[in-house]
Amino acid sequence: MRLPRRVPWASIAELDQVCAWIYTDETDIDAKNRAINRLSAWKSITALPHALDATLALLSVLVQDSQPLPSYLSLRHSYAAALIRLVNGLVDPLQRGLYARSIASIATQLGLPAWLVELRHAATHEDLPSLELLRQAARESMVWLLHNYFLPTINPSAAPAPKTPELRPLAPLLKEYKSLSKLVSRDATLKTQQQQIKTVLRDVERWIAEATVAANVAGGNLGWSDDTFKEHWALDRLSEALLDKSGLVPLSKKKRTFPKDEFKPPPYAVTVWSGLLREVAATHPDLQFRLTNRIITHLTCPLPEEDIVAIAVDTTYDECLARWAFWILENLPPPSRDAKKDALVALITGLGPATGFNQNATAARSLMNALCAGDVELEHTQALFMQLSIGGKAEWSPDDIVVMQDRLEAILGTSDVDISTDTTQSTESNAFLTVQTAPGWQLLGTDSNWKPCPIGVYAR
Repeated sequence: MRLPRRVPWASIAELDQVCAWIYTDETDIDAKNRAINRLSAWKSITALPHALDATLALLSVLVQDSQPLPSYLSLRHSYAAALIRLVNGLVDPLQRGLYARSIASIATQLGLPAWLVELRHAATHEDLPSLELLRQAARESMVWLLHNYFLPTINPSAAPAPKTPELRPLAPLLKEYKSLSKLVSRDATLKTQQQQIKTVLRDVERWIAEATVAANVAGGNLGWSDDTFKEHWALDRLSEALLDKSGLVPLSKKKRTFPKDEFKPPPYAVTVWSGLLREVAATHPDLQFRLTNRIITHLTCPLPEEDIVAIAVDTTYDECLARWAFWILENLPPPSRDAKKDALVALITGLGPATGFNQNATAARSLMNALCAGDVELEHTQALFMQLSIGGKAEWSPDDIVVMQDRLEAILGTSDVDISTDTTQSTESNAFLTVQTAPGWQLLGTDSNWKPCPIGVYAR
């Protein structure tokens, strides 16, 4: 869910009117001046979205260019400044991560014409471009803003669904990291491979930054607003790649040997992948939650009935993933008891009453046992869930009755409150308040006609 954001217009009709003033007639200078005045008024009230701020700068230069005898050099500088601000304002908010990415690569993901990025570079570091080239760039920028900001904002339903930009594959990076990590695990003196591992880790961080931009474009936000789902989307893609074949789980079943005394993944797999997981989690703490949830979703995903017989279930793969989830919760930041409670809730929600066949129920329950071991509260929650699962039925115990009796006595002890503290109130008013006071819980005897029924159903 996106958080509400402040916009300068009172209604979308105001933005539509500004758009009409700008784009209906290219030669109507009066309309463009009205748009400049409206945008300037909005800017004095609140910060404008970057799209409108860039539009105001470009529009002001275009109007200045239409005046007789404009200053040639002043126009070139004004056009260049407006275009530089447009490109930088689009790219800089998406320059995330520890390692910088090229402006051209981010602009390509946004669909911004590459030659505008080159012109921005020339205007910043080289000779100032010619006036004709700057005019053409300004006109194309205005068209780009129309199709990528004004129209989608004014009428989101009519705007074409944004396409997720293609990401470069992550599998080759993970494969390279795995190969190098194997070599280093066998011989820690291989300094060359260690440097190569650092390079691969930087590439993985850059890939996450690229995926964050891709999520921004897929969500229809070309840098206009900051949405929290973007980093999560990128981490989910990384988690999917780690859960793929030859990822966290060794491809060879012979290497899926688990410690007998601890609920941990194979030591071989931990040696290979722990460095990458810790490196990413240090920069992106949400990796713990996103990766664990992906694993739990896999473990609790039911197998289609038509495939129950046809597919041979590989229990070692699921068992290894369950152990990885436990390792992640204990070793990746931020390790906390609340993280284990959230994982237990996700497991219980995913498994449900377990009325049907679930290919991964064994591994999921193994993870549940490991999460609850040694924690009285979590063990009690697990016991209640197990009572209700697979056709089970929870039974009342004497301890439950004692708890309910204590609550009843607490309610009855606080119900005798004198509500008639105001002596000026009338007798009728006090009587009304007395009648409306909630009576509290009542313990029914065996002679009552009460019988259990679903919530919301009136039993006669």
